[in-house]
Amino acid sequence: MLAENKALALEHARAEYPREACGLLVIRKGREVYARCRNIGVGTDQFVIHPEDYAAADTQGEIVGVVHSHPGTSPEPSQADRVACEASGLPWHIVGIPSEDWIRIEPTGFVAPLVGREWSHGVLDCYSLVRDWFRSERGVLLPNFARFDDWWKRGENHYLDNFAQVGFEVINSADLRNLQPGDCFLMQVASPVPNHAAVYLGDGLILHHLQGRLSSRDVYGGYWQKVTTHVLRYGHSHSSR
Repeated sequence: MLAENKALALEHARAEYPREACGLLVIRKGREVYARCRNIGVGTDQFVIHPEDYAAADTQGEIVGVVHSHPGTSPEPSQADRVACEASGLPWHIVGIPSEDWIRIEPTGFVAPLVGREWSHGVLDCYSLVRDWFRSERGVLLPNFARFDDWWKRGENHYLDNFAQVGFEVINSADLRNLQPGDCFLMQVASPVPNHAAVYLGDGLILHHLQGRLSSRDVYGGYWQKVTTHVLRYGHSHSSR
């Protein structure tokens, strides 16, 4: 990353503080340039590049890197940074503010652990965990969906709107003894609609990732059973995508 682009990114990061700043490195007319982007993420600890800004950069040249800031912390990449870097297929440059220290990471095949992963909505959340479990344990590639923090409070209903097209079917949950590993629970946690999902592991255990916590294995029962609204099973007629 060129010194002049670091200077521009630092200026951007200071201006956006305490929110994360984000931008793209673009090869334009044979030169690497820094393109400021708007962060439409919620809160101060994440960034989501505005799709219009990404599209604008893409039309101006070849995107060769992602840049963002870590306000108030070190530039050490989070698990979410590493996962998103893998998904982008691009080098990432992270600057800590106010330290102005830089770290560069590249896609290396990183996969977040199923248990103990950090929370980051849309990157490492309950649906991400379901997707990763099915990929690693069943070889099934479930489609992803763009989603933002607190979608369930804005009249959106991602789980009920999409579970059928993803390949799941509702099963009769009257007798929990009929559960199979890989069945999924939809739960309604302080929400008007189902907004949480867990994978049944067998032996009374679930794997899930509750907002703001590390992903974990827990005993299914009590509160989790009380807030369950649907039990889903991946349809045998659906092939891996």
